[in-house]
Amino acid sequence: MRIVSLLASGTEIVCELGAGHELIGRSHECDNPCWVRRLPACTRLAFDVEMTSRAIDLEVRRRLKEGLPLYHIDTETIAGLEPDLLIAQEHCEVCAVTPGDIAKSGCDGLAKQILALGAGTLGGIYEDIRQIGRAINRGGAAENLVKKMEGRLNEIHKNVRQRSTSSLVILEWTDPIFPASNWAPELVDVANGNLLLGRRGEHSAAISWQDICEADPNFLIVAPCGFNLERATREISVLEALPGWFQLNAIKKGRVFFADGNKFFNRSGTTIVETAEIMAEILHGLVLQRSREGSAWQRYSRAACMAA
Repeated sequence: MRIVSLLASGTEIVCELGAGHELIGRSHECDNPCWVRRLPACTRLAFDVEMTSRAIDLEVRRRLKEGLPLYHIDTETIAGLEPDLLIAQEHCEVCAVTPGDIAKSGCDGLAKQILALGAGTLGGIYEDIRQIGRAINRGGAAENLVKKMEGRLNEIHKNVRQRSTSSLVILEWTDPIFPASNWAPELVDVANGNLLLGRRGEHSAAISWQDICEADPNFLIVAPCGFNLERATREISVLEALPGWFQLNAIKKGRVFFADGNKFFNRSGTTIVETAEIMAEILHGLVLQRSREGSAWQRYSRAACMAA
């Protein structure tokens, strides 16, 4: 089968199901496993994401209002690849290519099947894995992968469930403020934390900075959507300018962390297990596989973040 995945989590899942050799094209965001970067990129961003987080938010809103694309799809490349299966997503119109984007670009007739994933919960992620498994004739492998992921998450919870539970806020965007929702509350439960402000199984929504100050969590993780660790740390100037930042309980106790949102906290693929491990490491100091400090997350330090 010839597979083009326009979704990073879809690419991860295809590879975990043992069908990586059937991938012939990817999105510009597909980066895991790292070798997929050698495949032809079939999408690109329609605007500069090196702008400030506020400017990015305004540009996204403007484009959505005016019906302008957030991503450009390379129809010529996809046509030349002649895919049997095209993987996209329908969960969020902002974070990746949707079936609507494919239809507008004229790509909807270039593949025998278009599979749109729409996970917003852990159960939804497992169902996405099963959908891909069925589409590529690897239903058994899909069930085994789901069981393996559930087993690893259960092992994480088993190791932390007797430890003290601390309040936590995860920021999915910094300007405006978006607290993480969707599957994040379930992963925090796995890591024996108490997620504040996030909405289980629902889309994230903007809140006021005052809401964060009133919640005053013991832990704060900053993992903006689409930002890797280095880009996330650049948000420090935005946060330090907010009134009451240095008075937050998490700041005073040295419990503010920046993380790779793009690969872990915002991606509905197989890396959710690693995300739960990262949370367990941050909240409880638990290291099961290996420490990801420095590669996937780092502790907030004004001097360190300014140097990054």
